[in-house]
Amino acid sequence: MPTLQTSLPPEIANNAIRLYRECLRRAKYIGHRQNNTPLVVDMVRQQFKKNMQETDPDKIQKLKDDAARGLINHILYESEKITGRKFSQSPPAFGKSSI
Repeated sequence: MPTLQTSLPPEIANNAIRLYRECLRRAKYIGHRQNNTPLVVDMVRQQFKKNMQETDPDKIQKLKDDAARGLINHILYESEKITGRKFSQSPPAFGKSSI
């Protein structure tokens, strides 16, 4: 089953430490923009610390997928703000007119 991590560069997605660092970078960026950096960074740290003793490979994969999903969602959100284009909207159905 393909994972969400394939949307991230493999050097980040396949390594929990690099994924953690990228999540912290995003948390600092979001926190800086919303003036609550310590809170957002602490939330990320707590989630990683809570699960750092996990040994079940399926559970680890799910946790990594969840972290990757959060990163991808934030990247899409920022891209939408910059371009003004909604990436989550699907194109009109074939043969349907928008009139």
